[in-house]
Amino acid sequence: MAKFRHERIEHLIMGVVADLILRGEIRDPRVTSMVSITGVKLAKDLTQATIMVSGFVADDQLSSAVAGLNHAAGFIQGHVARQVKLRVTPHLAFREDRSIREGFEVIQQMKDLDP
Repeated sequence: MAKFRHERIEHLIMGVVADLILRGEIRDPRVTSMVSITGVKLAKDLTQATIMVSGFVADDQLSSAVAGLNHAAGFIQGHVARQVKLRVTPHLAFREDRSIREGFEVIQQMKDLDP
């Protein structure tokens, strides 16, 4: 499969999931609009999609939001299936992405060192 097509499908999945979170269609109280999707990694055979979740929330809130998203994965997968036309809809798995927060912390530490 062409790399371009693979990346395009990743971006489509990312858009569908981010839209569901933003519009509040995921009714799990652990999932708030303060979390966002930072990336999607799709398997070469399109059967698995790992979705990275980040946000400006505490670590325990991020963990519970990811648990809520994993609990609602079937609902989200149904929306992905309706909006992204594929022969096989990938199984969705959500993971925490702490890279944004860690990046901000490193920048802040560098600013503290600079006189």
